[in-house]
Amino acid sequence: MEFIRVTEQASHYHHLEQMSIRELLININKEDQTVPLAVEKAIPQIEKLVTAIADKMLAGGRLFYLGAGTSGRLGIVDASECPPTYGVPFDLVVGLIAGGDSAIRKAVEFAEDSKSQGWNDLQAYNISPKDVVIGIAASGTTPYVIGALEQCKAHGITTGSISCNPGAPVSAAADFPVEVVVGPEFVTGSTRMKSGTAQKLVLNMISTSVMIQLGRVEDNKMVNMQLSNDKLVDRGVKMLMEQTGETDYEKAKKLLLKYGSVKKAAESQP
Repeated sequence: MEFIRVTEQASHYHHLEQMSIRELLININKEDQTVPLAVEKAIPQIEKLVTAIADKMLAGGRLFYLGAGTSGRLGIVDASECPPTYGVPFDLVVGLIAGGDSAIRKAVEFAEDSKSQGWNDLQAYNISPKDVVIGIAASGTTPYVIGALEQCKAHGITTGSISCNPGAPVSAAADFPVEVVVGPEFVTGSTRMKSGTAQKLVLNMISTSVMIQLGRVEDNKMVNMQLSNDKLVDRGVKMLMEQTGETDYEKAKKLLLKYGSVKKAAESQP
């Protein structure tokens, strides 16, 4: 079957420069509303990937995100939010981007075109079959990602992928491919828009579901979150008061700061 890059197809809208600001916003929003429906269709694929990740991480493995450009940045964002949200070690979920950390802020030309560099970047973390690597590529054709996943498979490392084209090459390189086909972008080929939104939603689903499986959430609360600012301390105090029945805010706050997390503070109480 011929591979068709839906992400590169022409926008359904023409003469964007002639639209009013209101028209632009309405039409962008109209397109964005189609994204969650596309994600919904991919839930069976996402479920298989999350199950595989949870099994590996419960056995002591790590999760790696690998991408270029917008896709790489989204992986880094998701990975970087896991420690403060769920209190996990900073190296449990790792985001890697083609071109290295400098590419987070400024694009590195042709970095995504190396088929060997992705695997080299993973090797710096002593990647092993205990771990899971997810390649993120809206087009599904990024050499940096595909090359890394192929090497992972050759070394017995479980792989997943997130792309926005049906039958994408990156899917063939992954054990658990996820394809969220959102259609042409509002601005032709601008995959930071609907494709990026779809990838962000899927990443949220993956990391949140996995962290719940790892026991980092109780009821609907982030009981292991890091107390890294006043807002989170306040949230933690209120959680602790709710869990323990403590009515004195300052007493609960002192207890929370002593133990460092809602979970540990609550467990310390008789």
